[in-house]
Amino acid sequence: MSSGKKRRTQGERTAVATMDRSVFFRVLLYLLFLGVSSVLVFSATTGGESVLTLLNAVFVNILMGAGLVALFDMRHQHRVRNGRVILVFGTITVHLVILYFVAAIVPSMGSIAYVPLLLPYALAPLVNSVLLGRLSGMYTTYVVTMLGSLLIPAPITMQYMVLSLITGITVVAFTKKVRRRGALLRAGFYAGVVVMVLGVLFEFIQWPENAIGIQTMGKQMLGSLGVSLLIAMVVSGILPALESMFGLTTDISWLEMSDLNHKLLRQMQLEAPGTFHHSLIVASLAEAAAEEVGANATMCRVCAYFHDIGKLKKPTYFIENQGEENPHDNLTPSMSALVIIAHVKDGVDLAIKHKLDPMIIDVIREHHGDSLVYYFYHKARETCNEAKEKAEQGLINAEDVPDVDEKNFRYAGPRPRTPESGIISLADCVESASRTLTKPSPAKIEALVNDIVSKRIAEGQMDDCGLTLSDLKKIRKSFAKTIRSILHSRINYPKEEEKKNDEELRAAGRPSSLQRKVEEPLEKRKSGQQTVKPSSRKSQKIKTKSQETTPVKTPTSPQPTKSDSSAKSA
Repeated sequence: MSSGKKRRTQGERTAVATMDRSVFFRVLLYLLFLGVSSVLVFSATTGGESVLTLLNAVFVNILMGAGLVALFDMRHQHRVRNGRVILVFGTITVHLVILYFVAAIVPSMGSIAYVPLLLPYALAPLVNSVLLGRLSGMYTTYVVTMLGSLLIPAPITMQYMVLSLITGITVVAFTKKVRRRGALLRAGFYAGVVVMVLGVLFEFIQWPENAIGIQTMGKQMLGSLGVSLLIAMVVSGILPALESMFGLTTDISWLEMSDLNHKLLRQMQLEAPGTFHHSLIVASLAEAAAEEVGANATMCRVCAYFHDIGKLKKPTYFIENQGEENPHDNLTPSMSALVIIAHVKDGVDLAIKHKLDPMIIDVIREHHGDSLVYYFYHKARETCNEAKEKAEQGLINAEDVPDVDEKNFRYAGPRPRTPESGIISLADCVESASRTLTKPSPAKIEALVNDIVSKRIAEGQMDDCGLTLSDLKKIRKSFAKTIRSILHSRINYPKEEEKKNDEELRAAGRPSSLQRKVEEPLEKRKSGQQTVKPSSRKSQKIKTKSQETTPVKTPTSPQPTKSDSSAKSA
């Protein structure tokens, strides 16, 4: 309606979306990975013993069964996407292939002791931990440790498993919140240090006895540290490509998108400053609440910046951007509701045009859910009731009474479907309602937040976002705390004239006005004089003045009034 053109839609095709969630396609991925890993294990098997090969095959099947159960999480089945399964299995496969070639090539070029020092222990755990979370990183660590032990020469199998397990856990521990690319290098550095220390303990790196030994030890330590740093640099470089390929967004990318110099945000600052300020406050509320419940706080902040960009189409139709005139005074309630509701679709249209992240587009679409535009709905009901009364009085025709359909005053939805979207939806309502508080106090703010959250829960707006009642309780407390800090009171500062007078008095060595107000009552108390309040002084002055001006009358007999004389005559 507001753009006058055909709206843009996200380019997700139905066939691709269906394949991304297909259980049959997921099973094919499992079978494909099973075949590749089995080929690697069979190729690395030495001695030609069929029994050992069979045991290796059984062991691989058991690991793959455990992986199937771990990845196909029954509690979050609707969130499992085959693209993420491809990422997990793809990184594990690449990791195992590199292990296979290093274990096959390095012994032929030198000692077998170099093999455990040059293996890429951090590759798959680092990629999956950063892109998919620490749980996926730990799962990847266990899989590459167990499967890799079948590819490593038998004399160093146990040492490899210890090195792989501890190095993977170290990488996952240092990728808890990766918000800078330097954190990847830090994780790679500490992984290399772990490999060096364990290499010394397992005597892969021996203490030197002569100059040649010192040179050899330096090469070994540099190789173990350099491999981990090289892996971290490679992962840092290919991370944007992996995010784009698999539709994922890391905290690094969220921080890059939080730049307020984005074209849309700059336009909002100039054309809709009220909406821009509202978005900043919503971002603060949502980020603090997300930290309390363990949601992605950086994502909440960025999505809150863009959640109301649709208001750029008609900024003056929203109260935070209005001046003295209100454009809704010239519109019917139904038309006003259409303009208000359209800002969601306009926001989606602008987000797709500027190629914003799909998660931002989802938040724009979901932050109002399918709630009701209450103000204009009740205004339409009042208009309808007035028209019915006029129709009953015969002033207008009954056919002219407008119909009020609740569907015309509801947002299109859908309701929030992620915890971050639910938090932003609540923060948007709380921030808007907090502007109506005339004299905010902690009790009023807490009551307002509780009422809004309870109302959204009763309407069912929070049913699909995954937030529990315990989470909502923490969110209410966080909102109340943040709103109190935003709407805090200020002390009255002295005026400029009083400041100048006080400075002149201090320069002359005389007490300032504030000091006189404090010292004068104290001096009078010490001298035994009673201080007189300003009001009592004023009344005393008025009294003495009235006593001086009012003439003193001699007492005379009272004169009968008109009412008294009439009473006597009666």
